[in-house]
This record gives sequence, C-alpha cells and structure tokens, in this order.
Amino acid sequence: MQIFWFIPTHGDSRYLGTSKGARQLSHDYLQQVAVAADSLGYEGVLIPTGRSCEDPWVIASSLIAVTKKLKFLVAVRPGLHQPALAARMAATFDRLSGGRLLINLVTGGDQTELEGDGVFLDHATRYEQSAEFIRIWREIMARSHTGETYDFEGQHLTVKGAKLLFPPLQNPHPPVYFGGSSDAAHDLAAEQVETYLTWGEPPAEVAKKVADVRARAAKKGRTVKFGIRLHVIVRETDAQAWAAAEELISHVDDATVVRAQAVFARMDSEGQRRMARLHAGGAKRARADLEISPNLWAGVGLVRGGAGTALVGDPETVAARITEYAALGLDTFVLSGYPHLEEAYRFAELVFPLLPLSVREKLTGGNPLGPFGESVANELPPRASQS
Repeated sequence: MQIFWFIPTHGDSRYLGTSKGARQLSHDYLQQVAVAADSLGYEGVLIPTGRSCEDPWVIASSLIAVTKKLKFLVAVRPGLHQPALAARMAATFDRLSGGRLLINLVTGGDQTELEGDGVFLDHATRYEQSAEFIRIWREIMARSHTGETYDFEGQHLTVKGAKLLFPPLQNPHPPVYFGGSSDAAHDLAAEQVETYLTWGEPPAEVAKKVADVRARAAKKGRTVKFGIRLHVIVRETDAQAWAAAEELISHVDDATVVRAQAVFARMDSEGQRRMARLHAGGAKRARADLEISPNLWAGVGLVRGGAGTALVGDPETVAARITEYAALGLDTFVLSGYPHLEEAYRFAELVFPLLPLSVREKLTGGNPLGPFGESVANELPPRASQS
C-alpha cells in the first residue's frame, strides 16, 4: 500500500466555494505542504494540472531541493507538447530528483479549456492521440538506456530517429499513472500504463472498474496496478468528522453550486459525469443525501471538479474503509484534505498507526510516528493516555 498526498496548486482553504478562510497560494506554502508530506512518510504527492493550476512541472522542480524521499506524480498532457520533448523533460527531472518522478497521463475532459490551450480534438480522438503519445514516450525513454533511436508513424503523431541522449534514472522509464472511466480509457490503461487510478466511487463500482481493466490488460499479456483518488475528513470521533464535512461546505450558496454544475455538465469526461451523478448535480443538501456509500461523502463534488468524494469518519472507520478498498486490489491511495497542510498531519497522526503493520513500517521508517509530545515536569515522557 502506498499513501500519497496532494499539492494544492489551484488554491487551498478551510471552506469550499468561497473566499472565506482562503489561504494565499505562495511558494512558501506549497513548500510547507511538500515538506510535511515528506517528513510524515507519505510516498509521494500528486500535483494537479489545468488552467486553474500553477504549472505542475515548474512547481515539482521547485520542490526537489526541499524534500528528500518524496515522489512527484506530475501531469503530462498530450496535445500541449510533443512526446519527445516530454521525454526529455521527464528524464531530466528524474535524474535531478534522484529517481523520484512518476507520470500522470491526463487526456483532459473540458472541451472549452482544451480549445483555449489549442486542442480541438473530440473525446475519442484525444484518446487515440494519447495512446500514440504515451507509446512514443515510453519507447524513447526505454531506448535511451541503450542509445537506440525510435521511429513511429501513427494517425496523429509521427517521429523519425527520435533519441534521448541522457536517460532517466529509472529503467526503463518512470512509472505511468492514468485515470479514466470510458471504454477508450480502460483500453489505454490496459495497454500502456503501470497504474490505473479511479476517482472515489462506492466500492462495488470501483470493483467493476478494476475487474474490467484487469481483464483487458490480461488479454494483452499485461498486468496493471490500481489506485484511488480520495479526499479525507478524519477526526477523533465520527460526530466530529461529519460536523467537519458540513462545515467544509457551510459557506457555499446554492447559486455557486448551480454555476459549478453547469461547468461540469459541459465536460465530455465520463469520470466527471460519474462524479456528478453521485450527488445528482443538486444544490447543497443534508449530509444524509450526500453519504453515497458508508462513510463516502460526495459533498466535495458540489463545487470541485475531478475527485469529488471524501472518506469521512473517526480514525478506525477511515482505516477500515481504506482496507476495504485495498481488498479490491487497490494499492495506491492519493489523498487530500482541506486545508492541505493541517490535514496532512491530522491524517498521518490519526490513521497511519491503524494501517497494516507493513504499511506503518514503510511510512515511518520502522519507527513509531513522532513527535511524542511534550515532556511532563521536564523529565517524564508523556503517556499515550492519562485515563
């Protein structure tokens, strides 16, 4: 099991859908989040992409020197640059970071945003192009270790004599992660990537996606790993956690929700459609309506695109839900919480100690999670409980 955190390059706040409680998005703050994730033992961080975000490659590069072990899951978007350039960028980053790069292949799902970036392909064509893009990227990276060149002539992309003089540290290339819910996405995942990521749907739906991608990969003689993207709202009691969930959307007005849902509705992403269906695209509603599966809450998706669900509960409950997802075959959990700095600590302190022993030892380097609290009367170590 690998536990990842999130770098909020599109902004951070104590409340969704409002400027109240908003946090200045500075480089100092992003460094704080990255250093926290690194020192707490998270495997890596996802850095989002899109016009609402700071550029993921620039941000990731700026965080190499302030972290030690943290891996960076950085987006590559076919159509915005050529695969050979993407290969050079990735190889450079991988070497400079000491082999800490992971690739997040993103095809995009908002036609308006894509057209603003100069991409005018429809959904099906984008997946065709993405499949060619990542095939070229993988071959250039793999052949760089032997000095070979690569030729490819596809329907959308062509290279002749493509060559990477300085190979990545990871051989044959940094692992590729990818998420998508359409048939085209599942085909691409089965054929091209190392890890398939799903957004946080109910376990039964996730199980179907895992089975489908696994079966398609098997037909191609491949195996694929699986992961999930979720928010987390964990508190010491269930009541406190659900109160925190309600507080997170307490300043969202109905008009803002309606405007957000209108934007999501225009997207051609099947994954976004599935997220929207979880809360029926409605305005702010009571907690009972938004708990779509035990402890799985769809309130985040009222105003946030992409991952719109959160695990909500006390530490034991959240750890149990993570274990349930792991039993479906998921081994990567990409998590986040608002605000991201405090919640990185809260999740690590409350949930890490409850995960399977092998995971705890990996996260903490074999040592109990610290710090251990302030000494009592200047000489007595604090106990776990004073009761």
